[in-house]
Parts: sequence; structure tokens; C-alpha cells
Amino acid sequence: MKSKWAIALLVVVLGAGVYGSVVLATPQSGVATSTLAKATSGDINLSGHAVTTVVGKDGKPHPSVWVSWIKTLGTSDLYVVDNKFAAGATTGWHTHPGPSVIFVVAGSITNYMSNDPSCAPHVYSAGSSFTDPGGDVVHMLRNEGTTTAETIAVQFIPTGAMRRIDESEPSNCHL
Repeated sequence: MKSKWAIALLVVVLGAGVYGSVVLATPQSGVATSTLAKATSGDINLSGHAVTTVVGKDGKPHPSVWVSWIKTLGTSDLYVVDNKFAAGATTGWHTHPGPSVIFVVAGSITNYMSNDPSCAPHVYSAGSSFTDPGGDVVHMLRNEGTTTAETIAVQFIPTGAMRRIDESEPSNCHL
């Protein structure tokens, strides 16, 4: 009899935790999202390494090293997503189970990241890009300008995982 009560209590506590996380999630508003492409890929092993010489502003040659590496084990869902942000729009606080590369193609976007203790705004204008590591790094994008902003994101997501996971406002970021 005691074990039935313990199980019932556990179910209630877990249910309250799930309900609380949904209620505390910050809503997205003013963002229109379209999936431009989606494909599933097997293991990904992209690497690049280049050592070149570039001419600096001083007119002298300088070595330049560039290294890139993306490796996944198992299948991945790859997305190309177009996000259009009305003036004042926000994605709400969220994360993704994998990394993203974001291109700003119109306007400007402000990115706030939970792993930044000061929650400083990082502003990106059209023609620039930035990365989102995903995982336990929660972030929020906002259009703090007066015109529409647009981003194109390339996302690497484990197959079958949710592309976006809503999160509550981090304790260091009260915006």
C-alpha cells in the first residue's frame, strides 16, 4: 500500500515539474519560420585545415591557419530554416539539441546567451553570421530594430530529436 502512495506521489511531482517547465517557458512572438530544406545524413566527418600566407596591412606576409571540424556519429537531420522577425519580435528562450550556423540576411538581430554571466547583447547585422552551439546553451534572438530582420540557419540535429526546445528565462538574463 505504501509503495502505491509513493508511486502516486512521484507521478504528481514529476507531472508538476513538466507542467512548471512548460508554463515558465518564454513564448516566441513576431517570428515567422519556414523550413527551406531538410535532409537526413549518416555519419558526418567534415574537416579542413589550411595553412596559407596572407599579406597584412603592413604589406608583409603573415601565416594564416584555419581549421574546421564537424563530426557526428549516427544519423542527423539537417535543416535550412528561414526566420523573419517583425520589429520587436523575439524567439523566446530556447535551445537546440545540436549546433547551428546563423546568417543574418536582412536587418539586425540581437542574440542573448545564458552562458554569458552578464547576458550582454550581441548584435549582428545583415551580411554577418554567428554560431549557436546548442545543447545546454539557452539563447534568445530579438529584433530590437524598427524594420524586419531575417536569418537563415543551418542546423545539425540528431535524427528524430525536436529541432527547438523551449526554456524558461535564465536567472542571469532578466530582459
